[in-house]
Amino acid sequence: MNATSAGTALESFDADWQDWHAAHERNRAHPHGFLAVTHLHWPGAEATPLEGAPGTWRVDNGVVRVVLEPDESLQRDGQELNTEGGTAVTFGPLEERSGINLASGDTVIEVAKRGGEYIVRPRNPGNPLLQEYQGTPAYTPNAAFSVAGTYVPFEVPRTTTVGAAVEGIQHVYEAPGEIRFKLAGQELTLTAFNGHAPGSLSVLFTDQTSGRTTYQANRSLSVVPAADGTVHLDFNRAVNLPCAYTDLATCPLPPAENRLPVPIEAGEKIPYERQDQK
Repeated sequence: MNATSAGTALESFDADWQDWHAAHERNRAHPHGFLAVTHLHWPGAEATPLEGAPGTWRVDNGVVRVVLEPDESLQRDGQELNTEGGTAVTFGPLEERSGINLASGDTVIEVAKRGGEYIVRPRNPGNPLLQEYQGTPAYTPNAAFSVAGTYVPFEVPRTTTVGAAVEGIQHVYEAPGEIRFKLAGQELTLTAFNGHAPGSLSVLFTDQTSGRTTYQANRSLSVVPAADGTVHLDFNRAVNLPCAYTDLATCPLPPAENRLPVPIEAGEKIPYERQDQK
């Protein structure tokens, strides 16, 4: 490749990253995204009002039950649930890591299951964390941190238990395989979990920048293996999970084997509002 071609390729690499990062920032700052979360509630067996949400809430026989007063509104998919001037509504049972979104005025009420427990998280676009969000700093894109690897499936998916950003719960994932790659002259391996998109894998990791220039608990990278097992790991697209921004998140921590012994000076850094934690 001559100098002109190399320069054009680098410009394209940078431009692609800029477009991706801008889109990721727009998604992060969605009016009802995780920056809008105002409370994290763990309803129990006793009916209790939850700040930021209408009604009284309890968990009973594996489902969530809400009793609404006559003047309270709660909608699902645009349909008003409080149709009788005071209604009891049931949600669930829900699968682990699944959830539903309900509407109450400008607020979205997330009902989900995390670590085997139900959570209720109101999301309001007026939340100061969202209103004051300045964007997330990131390393200048560097093609040296965009590397090829090989996805090696396990003979049987491995049940993997990891900690969480909040105390008292654990997350259990099925790890279908591992990704092997070389970086900074070292042979490295990362355990992969199934990703959100079909055919994708999610990798949680820390590295030698964690707690210094990048968030100390975790970062995440999404990859899609080819049919022959080849995979492209672009660490310039390593992103923060919600727990990097708010204490109202239940994010998983990486498995112990995903603590990389090299500095990954690529991808997102510590958010502005967490710079004091460096």
